[in-house]
Amino acid sequence: MINDSEKFQNKKIILVTGPTRSGKSEWAETLAKKSGKPVIYIATALENTQDQEWQERITRHQERRPSYWEVQWIPYNLSVILETITPPYCLLIDSVGTWVANCLEQDNSTWIETVDQFLVRLETTTVDVILVAEEAGWGIVPAFPLGRKFRDRLGDLTRNLGLISNPVYLVSGGHALNLSSLGEPLTRKQL
Repeated sequence: MINDSEKFQNKKIILVTGPTRSGKSEWAETLAKKSGKPVIYIATALENTQDQEWQERITRHQERRPSYWEVQWIPYNLSVILETITPPYCLLIDSVGTWVANCLEQDNSTWIETVDQFLVRLETTTVDVILVAEEAGWGIVPAFPLGRKFRDRLGDLTRNLGLISNPVYLVSGGHALNLSSLGEPLTRKQL
């Protein structure tokens, strides 16, 4: 019989990152299916009926997911789900970038508290968690302060998520690369 400490030690945090349209979500969904556990899909997107293209993106994700997966819409407080779900579930959080965008109105001190709480809950959860995060910093420096704020917050958070995740995958050019086996981890980034 497996005790609680063994369950905690066996849980996985997996980070899937990459550029737009790279297949990040599809790879994360594949990993969730392979877990053999019941999946709870955490959607961070806010629906916007005024934005047809955005709604089409949401619909594509919905149509691709298995109908038997539970879906919860959590656009702001991701820490709550990490506190309440217990084994044997696998959480798939899609996406970190959308969550960061939803929280851009938070001032810096509130954002730091939000991220710290999320990272602590992530490290102490007893369930598998697969996170999908966009790579927004590979292009030019945004011309506007809000764009720079988004890019910097997402970059810092993705770095810190990568340090507590294993494996970390980069999906690009039609391939999923296991960065955990190819690279060396850095130190945690102070926000």
